[in-house]
Amino acid sequence: MVRLRALMRLAAFALAATFGAALQASAADTDSGPPNPQTFAFHAQTTLIGQATLPFHSPYRGPNSLPPDVGRETFDITLYFGLRPWKGAEIWVDPELNQGFSVGNTEGVAGFVNGEGAKLGKTHPYGRIHRWMLRQTFDLGGETEGVDPDLNQLGGSQTANRLVFTVGRFSVADVFDTNKYAHDPRNDFLNWALIDTGSFDYAADAWGYTYGAAGEWYQGDWTLRAGVFDMSIRPNDVQLDPRFSQLQFVGELERRWSVRGRQGKLAVTGFVSHGKMATFADAIALAQATGTIPDVSRVRRFHSRPGVSLNIEQQLTDDVGIFARAGWSDGRFESFEYTDIDETAAIGISVSGKRWGRKDDTVGLAGVVDQISGIHQRYLALGGLGILVGDGKLPHPGPEAILEAYYELALPKSIKLTLDGQFVDNPAYNRDRGPAPVVGARLHAQF
Repeated sequence: MVRLRALMRLAAFALAATFGAALQASAADTDSGPPNPQTFAFHAQTTLIGQATLPFHSPYRGPNSLPPDVGRETFDITLYFGLRPWKGAEIWVDPELNQGFSVGNTEGVAGFVNGEGAKLGKTHPYGRIHRWMLRQTFDLGGETEGVDPDLNQLGGSQTANRLVFTVGRFSVADVFDTNKYAHDPRNDFLNWALIDTGSFDYAADAWGYTYGAAGEWYQGDWTLRAGVFDMSIRPNDVQLDPRFSQLQFVGELERRWSVRGRQGKLAVTGFVSHGKMATFADAIALAQATGTIPDVSRVRRFHSRPGVSLNIEQQLTDDVGIFARAGWSDGRFESFEYTDIDETAAIGISVSGKRWGRKDDTVGLAGVVDQISGIHQRYLALGGLGILVGDGKLPHPGPEAILEAYYELALPKSIKLTLDGQFVDNPAYNRDRGPAPVVGARLHAQF
């Protein structure tokens, strides 16, 4: 059965790559001048990630501990159907097939090591429609810009000043906290705290998607974004709140610039989650009164949890770019959707292979330090469990520090092979366990 699944995955890669190459060749043959606005598009991608933890110091384990010396894989295929029903509008539907588990079943590290790993792993492939959305753009003037065809993006043109509205089922991270160098686990870094700000506890189900609406106003070098999104029915749940009684409000201000022709930007993102969540103090107080282990699920009631983050990127040369993120969220409350991080700071660099004659290759190196509040540490020390972490005890807490490096090798027929290594110090904020080395490989094809 294992061999059969492996053959099926390789067949899917071959089919997607061959079909994609044929479509690209056909498009190249007919390309002459600026393209007319696309009215329909079809794309596909497939990604296979295999990772393994190497042996590391582990004197004890809890329910959510990262296991040493274990390997796992995740696999997905996504189809993208795009349609332009009228001027400025795009409708996208993205069905996806998923299979597999992340190492530790996506538990044991707050800055988790596989950005393609959902919180719900399955042995057999299963399908879902993760995205279906309408995007409407209203041009407001300014310089006309070309828009290249891409995943969830029809080719055409737009003006520099514009309004963009998106409504439907999609990811908050499709619109907010984006970064050119660290935002796509299918093409760049894999770690959760690098592809997004780790403390950005954005509304989502277990796969990272939700229902909502977002608006964007582009004016010159500035963009203002705002959105409202449905939260899951319970923290870290597979189901979203059907009554929309638990909501998250997100706002973002972005400033772009150019220094000697090198592009850069800074975005400030804030959120407020209003939902039925627990405070760690309440969970600890009930546990002490009843002689039990703290459990946030027993003391949930409606609260509002705020957070804010900074996200910066800067092109240094034609083939070198750097990025940095920093974020904070209110550590008195349990994390609701993303991961167990109250404070985070990350920095990294991306270098294309142009310097050594392989312009489509990419090398990335980044580090991130994550931390939780004092009351959050105490909750874990008494045996409480978070979304991803919980070793059963935490006698010696410390910041979780992660270093990730990858080399992405461009292969023929739109295929890319990536070798990735991560080094996790104090996994799950625990100085008693680790450091944990994680090695992996990613095979990705898209057209």
